[in-house]
Amino acid sequence: MPLLLCGCKQNEPTHEVLMPISICMPVSDVFAPQQAPELRVFGDPGTTERFALPNYIYFFVVKQDGEDWVVCYIEKAEANPADWEKTRYFGLYETNGDSVFQYSKELRLLLPDSRFNGRVYIIASAVELSFNQVINVDDPESDLLDLKFLIDGSIETPSVKNNLQNIYSTPYNYIVSGAYYGSFYKEQKVPHLNLVLYHVAAKVDLMWNVAEDMRIKADPSEAVRLTYMGAQNLFDSQAYCFKPMRNELAAIVTGDYAIADIVTASDEGLWWEGRDYFYTIPYVVTGAAVEGKVYFPLQMLMRTNGSDGTGYQPTLNLRIDTSAVFVPWLRANFNLTQPLTDKTETITVDL
Repeated sequence: MPLLLCGCKQNEPTHEVLMPISICMPVSDVFAPQQAPELRVFGDPGTTERFALPNYIYFFVVKQDGEDWVVCYIEKAEANPADWEKTRYFGLYETNGDSVFQYSKELRLLLPDSRFNGRVYIIASAVELSFNQVINVDDPESDLLDLKFLIDGSIETPSVKNNLQNIYSTPYNYIVSGAYYGSFYKEQKVPHLNLVLYHVAAKVDLMWNVAEDMRIKADPSEAVRLTYMGAQNLFDSQAYCFKPMRNELAAIVTGDYAIADIVTASDEGLWWEGRDYFYTIPYVVTGAAVEGKVYFPLQMLMRTNGSDGTGYQPTLNLRIDTSAVFVPWLRANFNLTQPLTDKTETITVDL
């Protein structure tokens, strides 16, 4: 059944106009759990990257009102896996020609008799989201673009933290043919949009390797094996829905949210080489630019040879572009040539 958005003013004459909005996500990014491919790497016993299709879709429509842009329609829809159809996308946007999952429902708007220029913003998630503010009809577009979802919010089952890879949105600065790609115009008799949604969380891809000549030594204390790896102090505050590259904090995160136990003392098959990845909200520290460049501070914890000390705690400053449209795929390679000592260190990486 079509979705009915009821944000129009009561004193405006309206008539129901079907406004088809196709919502797609690249198959290369999104898989229902039973469809996820198995990804294997040498030295890794095998990992499966799975993504859940969205269960919740939040629609926001803004219209031009003179020199201003204001919110005019708001809707929250619930979906299920049967609402998503696998097809091939041919259009103007990224992933042209690729397979996509397309939302099969149609968006039905109650448009006023007077046509208007408008924009559509969407956030879709496998889990229900809480937000930092309530958006109402007639609020300025700037308030909507500042909307953030709570990573440590009140909806904890299932946890938003564990579903960052399953949250997608329409980035506010994706410009196609000189305009925001979710725009429609009053000159159109029947507005139509075919939107592709993208990740709000960045993929962090970790690869590690122990040098061949360091794996076996006559003196076992001189050999190297990576017996613990984890990511620590990850972003767990409020994250932008439509500005995924604009998250800033006053100081580096020092909280408890972590991706622990990527490698443990029981993972013998990963002690010498392997690969793993996770999704996290990228952020930069206000005023912490190095030579005019900004960095995402990825904080790691590593131990070798069964050490139970404080561990090697490098902060990898990974360069990112906060004006970019899409969140990055960040890679970190660790080549170990000696046992790690217990210390902290900051390393700047220009990707």
